[in-house]
Amino acid sequence: MQKLKALVSTLVLAPAIFMTAPASAALDWDTALNGKHRSEKNSARDVFRHPRETLEFFGIEEDMTVVELSPGGGWYTEVLAPLLHEKGSYYAAHNSPNGGAYSRRSLGGYLQKLGENNDIYGNVTVTTLGPADAVVIAPAGTADMVLAFRNVHSWMRGETLANTLLVAYDALKPGGVFGVVQHRANDGSDPERMKETGYVSEDYIIAAARSVGFELDDRSEINANPKDTGDYADGVWELPPSLSTADENRAARMAVGESDRMTLKFVKPAS
Repeated sequence: MQKLKALVSTLVLAPAIFMTAPASAALDWDTALNGKHRSEKNSARDVFRHPRETLEFFGIEEDMTVVELSPGGGWYTEVLAPLLHEKGSYYAAHNSPNGGAYSRRSLGGYLQKLGENNDIYGNVTVTTLGPADAVVIAPAGTADMVLAFRNVHSWMRGETLANTLLVAYDALKPGGVFGVVQHRANDGSDPERMKETGYVSEDYIIAAARSVGFELDDRSEINANPKDTGDYADGVWELPPSLSTADENRAARMAVGESDRMTLKFVKPAS
């Protein structure tokens, strides 16, 4: 009886042991996706790019250190910056100010965007992805996640893919995630054709990532589009949002929507 009373007393007096475990971090998706900082033009692309589903697949949490490679005009910056603003860290690995005219224009537009809304973008750290002798995307071994959205073909054209994968690997902590979304070609496609069209095969990216030490952890069809045939003369840029094709093809390209895309989740081995 005494043992039973002691057990009951322990359970009554110690509920906090079972009830005060920290709750999982809550991401502010409403601000990230619907905040006034987002342009209508960019928000309209959500139906094709599935930002919440994509980032949840990669495993994002609000207290992570996340690096985005080549953020361009900042489409994903609009989503990532508010998610990580309070408890996380967001590195935007952009062009070098000494990388030529195009790099300067692109970087300048991005910095202007950041400067126009300090409440959202005030904690964004801009680092450098290129040229090859000036790559510093984040302190080594500090990132929980590195993300690449529709950029692999550009690195292939610039002969910087291997180096970009290496710096991503070095920036990650052991066990960290490297997430890739890329326009998808058929496996076995010619690499030169990939450079020309913007479509890259899954087998090519997986082999390249494995060559620097990454392991393929998972893949998803979140960003798949079976309407996309991928056989356009001017490549992926014939589709929205670029719509570089002649006027008579625009309606057909609009009906396709954005490109068919792979979504690959790699990890840096924990050991």
